[in-house]
Amino acid sequence: MAIECITSMPQQLLNQETKEQEKPLVFDASVLKHQVNLPTQFIWPDEEQACLNVPELHVPFIDLGGFLSGDPVAAMEASKVVGEACKKHGFFLVVNHGIDEKLISDAHAFMDDFFELPLSQKQRAQRKTGEHCGYASSFTGRFSSKLPWKETLSFQFSADEKSPNLVRDYLCNTMGNEFEEFGEVYQDYCKAMSNLSLGIMEILGMSLGVGKAHFREFFEENSSIMRLNYYPTCQKPELTLGTGPHCDPTSLTILHQDQVGGLQVYVDDQWHSISPHFNAFVVNIGDTFMALSNGRYKSCLHRAVVNSEKTRKSLAFFLCPLSDKVVTPPCELVDNYNPRIYPDFTWSMLLEFTQKHYRADIKTLEAFAKWVQCKST
Repeated sequence: MAIECITSMPQQLLNQETKEQEKPLVFDASVLKHQVNLPTQFIWPDEEQACLNVPELHVPFIDLGGFLSGDPVAAMEASKVVGEACKKHGFFLVVNHGIDEKLISDAHAFMDDFFELPLSQKQRAQRKTGEHCGYASSFTGRFSSKLPWKETLSFQFSADEKSPNLVRDYLCNTMGNEFEEFGEVYQDYCKAMSNLSLGIMEILGMSLGVGKAHFREFFEENSSIMRLNYYPTCQKPELTLGTGPHCDPTSLTILHQDQVGGLQVYVDDQWHSISPHFNAFVVNIGDTFMALSNGRYKSCLHRAVVNSEKTRKSLAFFLCPLSDKVVTPPCELVDNYNPRIYPDFTWSMLLEFTQKHYRADIKTLEAFAKWVQCKST
């Protein structure tokens, strides 16, 4: 029954994307970045191709300095601005966030150490089919068209004190002990992002009128995902995309861009750029938090473009609840005027859906809700 429901959906599903290829496609950046004629799998349809010159989106800068120092007036002001941004488009920037500049710089620098390795060495951390952690060279193993022009390395982070070195141990086990320092940098970075996420959750709780503690407690023992994004140069950047248009299925994304730029957000029926600022993190709402807010706050459609001159890098921390936590909105956000929009679910169910059944886009949560309802019948 569930399979019948899925296949009736109009969106692209994984089983529609796995056509047999005569020759397996490999995204080897050291080769492809020099090619003028892009493989057809990386060429996006005309209506989805990148526009490299788009207006800038003036996203509010949220100064966390006063909030972090315990100033109640600053906290209320921050929650007001965050609430307005989340109702409109789900994006804002945070400054004076307390994250050490050297840690951010090191996290960017170590990316080069990994992604500039020969492909055969990066493949020691190759992501397995159906999993979300490991090295991925584009989506060549999952899809056969509209492939993104990028490489990624993803790994799990746990806020559980019983797993204090999960990131470091994973990277050492997959890449070798010479990656111990590499692993320690990202272990520290993930811990800093987790703490920052919990502070932002307090602000989101205040802005929604459910108090500082509600969402912080929900995510206190988070099991999150860290992703290193590496976008090589491309000879025909107007034909492809670094990351296709999608909403993040996770709860909250904290992104740090390098100074190259390339992040674009769809607001008011057009694409806008988000300029990079070294001292700021870009924060956006994901589908899981949209469900937690009962649709009050929006996960926003965004994408990444590439260029022909400079490799682009970004650090993305995806806050996720523990896999068995039930995602359900607090009672304060449900009433006769605001009935429930989405069914209860666990993060592991949504993760399975996006890894095995559906390619994330602007309607992921809507399609997932139908899938959950089909499974229950």
